Amino acid sequence: MKKIDAFLNKITMYKLVLYHLIVILVAAIVLAIFHILAYNPIAILFSALFITTICLLVNSIFAWGFDAPTNTESAYITGLILACIITPISHVGDMQFFSIAIWASVIAMTSKYLFTLRKKHLFNPVAISVAITALVLNQSASWWVGTSSLFIFIVLGGILIVRKMQRSDLFFSFLITAIIVSFIGHAFGLADIWRLLANTSLLFFAFIMLTEPLTTPPTRGLRICYGILIGLLFYPEAHIGSIYFTPELALVAGNIFSYLVSPKQKLILKLKNVIKLSSDTFDFIFASDEKLQFAPGQYLEWTLDRGTPDSRGNRRYFTISSSPTEKDIAMGVKFYPEPSTFKKDLLAMKEGDILVASQLAGDFVLPKNQKEKIVLVAGGIGITPFRSMIKYLIDTKQKRDIVLIYSNRESEDIVYKEVFDEAQNILGIKTVYAITDQKNPAYTGRVDEHMIRSQIPDFKERHFYISGPRTMTLAFEHTLKNVGVKNSHIKIDFFPGFA
Repeated sequence: MKKIDAFLNKITMYKLVLYHLIVILVAAIVLAIFHILAYNPIAILFSALFITTICLLVNSIFAWGFDAPTNTESAYITGLILACIITPISHVGDMQFFSIAIWASVIAMTSKYLFTLRKKHLFNPVAISVAITALVLNQSASWWVGTSSLFIFIVLGGILIVRKMQRSDLFFSFLITAIIVSFIGHAFGLADIWRLLANTSLLFFAFIMLTEPLTTPPTRGLRICYGILIGLLFYPEAHIGSIYFTPELALVAGNIFSYLVSPKQKLILKLKNVIKLSSDTFDFIFASDEKLQFAPGQYLEWTLDRGTPDSRGNRRYFTISSSPTEKDIAMGVKFYPEPSTFKKDLLAMKEGDILVASQLAGDFVLPKNQKEKIVLVAGGIGITPFRSMIKYLIDTKQKRDIVLIYSNRESEDIVYKEVFDEAQNILGIKTVYAITDQKNPAYTGRVDEHMIRSQIPDFKERHFYISGPRTMTLAFEHTLKNVGVKNSHIKIDFFPGFA
């Protein structure tokens, strides 16, 4: 499991989805060669290349026309998903294939630029494109990838995607609902459940399309509602009047729900200043074209279009380090040896340079009950959500019973100390600095059971919020459980692509 997590930490979610789709299509080609799949292997390859090429071309045209940041990974992913659900070409003169392939590709990429409100996507591009081709052109996607021959490839990669994105709540709420509804509708047995999972589009849809981040709700409760809604509509006999719900229509309906309950903003940010916090950590301060409404501890997806990105792409998720009470939007970033092109380009930005931010999300926020006693535990740059929270409490003069534990390798790595000192003076928020690689009487050592018991005598009464690298959060979660802290009292920060 540690090796899997290490792998997931080194790859972005977009790259993971892209690789998963490539594996599925390569597996399909190989199975077709051995006549396990009833398609021509060259036809599968041609179809995938043709559809992806159309998507890339249309995306480039719109990106140029709208002067918008491009993300080729997104175009590749859209093209390969379409290739997995549109029946491969059967012969050179297969005009039905060319018609649905061209129109679905054009509509999918167009939707990213035109089907928006307040700069926010309305629909999953693939879902809306095949829904329109079905309703207008009477040409439907076959979802041919939903077959037992490809089951193992879909599931193994899909599990990695759900784990990487921490979207098990969404995945299982949908899956369980879809199975229950099918039970009610047909009263079938266990063998039928296997056929539902292995021989339909259900799992490919759930792993790949349902979890698409741009059109899913931002918080856990809303994601569960979203999954249940789409699970209900996924039932083959669900309909409104004469219109029966297909997988794509179920997702489009869910997208409308998601839009209504999600933040609607896509921000154009201009760099105002860069503050060096330590030898390798910087605060990037941006002016926004409009006011961002957010809760302290939430995160954004940041897109930087400067040159050719490396394999990790030009998008990242970072917690907002500023408070909602502050005028500008800030993010704290730590730079490791051999940084990605994204971080190199970020550090090379000049005053006035543009960056795009969207997809506000996150449940890692202060509890609504102001009397709840909490402990904030941060490792390294995981301190950013707590800087936002504590600055917010200072500015709004909220007194809460909070202890902050801040762990770093060396004392020079401590950032935002002036904010935490102010919070201690004004609000009485206690900060415990844990330094692991040096002995200094001003600091405690490693965060362990002894430190918890000595620094927080009433720890069993408190709720713990943990933020930092995944290895650190898992280790500290284990420590808390060893001293008797309940699972329900532990909350771990996560957002896609944290690594």
